Amino acid sequence: MPLSIRNQLPGTVTAITPGEAMATVKVGLAGGHDLTAAITREAVEDLALAPGSEVRALVKSTEVSLATAPVTGLSIRNQLPGTVTGIATGNAMTTVRIKVPGGDLTSAITTDAATDLALSPGTSVVALIKSTEIALATP
Repeated sequence: MPLSIRNQLPGTVTAITPGEAMATVKVGLAGGHDLTAAITREAVEDLALAPGSEVRALVKSTEVSLATAPVTGLSIRNQLPGTVTGIATGNAMTTVRIKVPGGDLTSAITTDAATDLALSPGTSVVALIKSTEIALATP
């Protein structure tokens, strides 16, 4: 099924922590980094997820924030280091392509933010993604 979500990182489920209605699912990416997705327990069951399951972590580009260094004192635990590989600048919004361990991401941020961060190809960045903004798909 084709999707409009371009950010699709393949990985393997390494742990599941069930809660009353939601569960957190830790996904190991190529390159040794982990992502945590917060999804419903029903989704975990429907997808038959278990440690070792192959998945794709899906995230909209508008949900990928950028920083120029790791951030502490923040509830966002998904922080993937990467390098800017391309930029498409518009009047209001800028699309930033980033190479991260395990794949490529696209971030849609305001042009003002891209300017303030002085982003250009080769700039080191950290992609920040809330766990509630990651969906999981199985092959």
